[in-house]
Amino acid sequence: MNKEERTKRFKSMSSMQRQELILKMMKERGIVIGSGVPNKKYDSQEVYELIHIANCFPELRNGKKNI
Repeated sequence: MNKEERTKRFKSMSSMQRQELILKMMKERGIVIGSGVPNKKYDSQEVYELIHIANCFPELRNGKKNI
């Protein structure tokens, strides 16, 4: 499935379906809800910047760790 098809499918889902899909993907990747930095509040701009930075590094996107 290419990016356009995924985007179209995601936009056609209800809000509840999107939440379920996101939670399922998080669980598959071992991400726990609330697993961020304790006592840290993120503003929207900071989150978007972190996402942008992560997208620049394929190894971060794929969850692979280079040691």
